[in-house]
Amino acid sequence: MTVSKPGRISRRSLLIAASAVPLCGVLTRPASAAEFVYKFATGQDPTHPVNIRAQEAIDRIREATSGRLEIRLFPANQLGSDTELLTQVRSGGVEFFNQSSSILATLVPSAGIVNTGFAFTDYGSVWKAMDGDLGSYIRAQIAKTPIMAVSKAWDNGFRQVTSSGREIRTPDDLKNFQIRVPPAPLLTSLFKALGAGPTPINFNEVYSALQTKVVDGQENPLPIIATARLYEVQSTCSLTGHVWDGYWILGNKRAFERLPKDVQEIVTRELDRSAVDQRADIAKLSQSLRNDLSAKGLKFIDVDRAAFRQALAKTSFYADWKAKFGEEAWSQLEKAAGQLS
Repeated sequence: MTVSKPGRISRRSLLIAASAVPLCGVLTRPASAAEFVYKFATGQDPTHPVNIRAQEAIDRIREATSGRLEIRLFPANQLGSDTELLTQVRSGGVEFFNQSSSILATLVPSAGIVNTGFAFTDYGSVWKAMDGDLGSYIRAQIAKTPIMAVSKAWDNGFRQVTSSGREIRTPDDLKNFQIRVPPAPLLTSLFKALGAGPTPINFNEVYSALQTKVVDGQENPLPIIATARLYEVQSTCSLTGHVWDGYWILGNKRAFERLPKDVQEIVTRELDRSAVDQRADIAKLSQSLRNDLSAKGLKFIDVDRAAFRQALAKTSFYADWKAKFGEEAWSQLEKAAGQLS
């Protein structure tokens, strides 16, 4: 099953398209000249800022290394589902992989702490955490596995709830609402606490699940809703902003360590540069896509986020996850987000 119907994504709906480089650049050196040929897999549509900025980094890396490292980009789950790719990057079958914090949490539980419901209210608090102590803590936990974070965190945006039937306006509207979530324990827990019926489904199956009414709705950031064309099978979008989610560019440790030190430094430097560019892309898109998606027929609903946060606080959600993440991780979260429990 595929994520979405094939089709051209509007340049207007992706502000950076005008400056985007082709995803399949022409090599300036013969492929045989590369000392290292690595794969970089993502789950996002080719027009998503993740892929555009990743390809820009790849092109700069090839140039800065004089062609010693060739990285080939495989977007849109071409090499497998998100969970399959996480296994592949652990084994070394794929050298680099763009993975959301929510799914990485299935391997590195502490990575999911950024998905704590209604923890972040704005990007100021997000980047204070991710470029500060909380981000350092998560990177250290990732490094305890066969993989590693090879750049700053990228932005997946604030997640919003969409529906093809029931309109979600208040916390009570989530009662018994069948909603697709990624295979991520914290998001499943969040919607269970609010009385919904969360169903974990891999991203490459989301469009079909919505189209065939396996679930009534889903939750994702607006750029994903746009590039995956989920507006074709959903009628309303409630601006809950219930969770911020980030992306980590993960590398297989052995593959990364095989690279000469100077090449490693180039890879990290250029991916960091693209991380900053991609963050700006998502922030702009989150502002502009409401108009673009409205024009495509998606109805937006402004909700009282405080009411959802208060409903969640009345459950054991925060106490349960503080216990699971531990005092050290939770204190790093609250340092940037404020007191949650």
